[in-house]
Amino acid sequence: MLKRIVYLLIYFSPLYAIAQNNIADSSFTLTQCLQYAMKNQPALKQSYIDQSIADANNRIAYSAWLPQLTGVANYNHYFALPTVFFPSTSTAPGSPPVGTLVAAHTGLTNVSTPEFEANQVIFSPEVLIAARSGHLNTLYAKQNTVSTKIDLITNVSKAYYDVLLSLQQINVLREDTSRLKKNQSDTYHQYVSGVKDKVDYKQATISLNNSMAQLKNTVEAAQAKFANLKQLMGYPTDKNFNINFDTTRMMQEVFFDTTEILQFQKRIEYQQLETAKRLERETTSYYHLGFLPSISAFYNYDLEYQANTVPDLFKTSYPYSLWGLNLSIPIFTGFRRTENVRKAKLQEQRTDWDKVNLELGIYTEYKQAMANYTSNLYNLHAMSENVALATDVYDIVKLQYREGIKAYLDVITAETDLRNSEINYLNALFQLLSSKIDLQKAMGDITPNI
Repeated sequence: MLKRIVYLLIYFSPLYAIAQNNIADSSFTLTQCLQYAMKNQPALKQSYIDQSIADANNRIAYSAWLPQLTGVANYNHYFALPTVFFPSTSTAPGSPPVGTLVAAHTGLTNVSTPEFEANQVIFSPEVLIAARSGHLNTLYAKQNTVSTKIDLITNVSKAYYDVLLSLQQINVLREDTSRLKKNQSDTYHQYVSGVKDKVDYKQATISLNNSMAQLKNTVEAAQAKFANLKQLMGYPTDKNFNINFDTTRMMQEVFFDTTEILQFQKRIEYQQLETAKRLERETTSYYHLGFLPSISAFYNYDLEYQANTVPDLFKTSYPYSLWGLNLSIPIFTGFRRTENVRKAKLQEQRTDWDKVNLELGIYTEYKQAMANYTSNLYNLHAMSENVALATDVYDIVKLQYREGIKAYLDVITAETDLRNSEINYLNALFQLLSSKIDLQKAMGDITPNI
């Protein structure tokens, strides 16, 4: 039976040119389609950008650990100078008694103070959580990229098989049309010579017209499927390509080890959920540590300029500098920290249920994919046998018709059975290949290393 399948694939392997008015720029195998998609698919490029954004966010968070250098400057013009009080020391007649506070204006009209400030965080819960969760953010972004690649491999592979199915159906219908044209020609000459009546010729014409209409519909549908494949690959819309396949390799790829045990950990969705859980644990830990103080060191250097006139403002500076420590202790925050801890724990619990729900979904997906694969495999063997039987029946009925034993209606029936069995076989073959892709995805066996 395997030899018969290989024979049929080789027999129908010439591909029909879909773009009749355009020349294909290249010819792709499935592997080449996947390689092209990995380099050009917009969604995958966006995933790489998201990964770079995650790295940038980590560097932004890490920057809080480094010294923060700031330069500021200001300019003030006083319309009225500030008032200060100091004890009187004058003993002149009419002066206030010694020790009495006397009001006086101090300072100059124009003041400018450029300042340089350096600040270094020693400890802070915010920068601590940034350091502890940075690698998890990077891992989650990478896992998103892997998930996009797996979806891309799945979708491109199934679209490729869908296009290939249409092309093979076109070849079957072309063979069918060719046979029907010959039958129509034979019945016409038999009708003209008086051997057969006109009904046979009309029935042959009806069958030929139906086959040509089905061929036209299949060609048009194949163009839409090609467009879908090009979209998934990120292939330019103004260019065309053909697809080809290795018959031997394709037949080897239809088989799958159905005894393999399902492992949830192999699914990228499960791995992403595990990473999300670890991130939520870090968030809970951060809120738990919210009572800890924030400590930072600072150093300030100021150049103060003062003058009563603007031209003289920057002639003389009066510098001063200082350093110190800042300590911030959250004493009472309106129960915000405790509520954040409670919220974070609830989110962890929700993720645990997400995990349970995911495992149930993966198991259901696996069972459905396995059922589809096994039934399609059985269907392929049955359809292969039908092709062989329908071919034998058609050859016998056609010979009997020529000898006047069978009516032309029997030829039409045999021809229809042959065409349907060939198309059903192709449907079974490519449904099997597509269901294998679904099964591999359900098992977590699709690797994005293309």
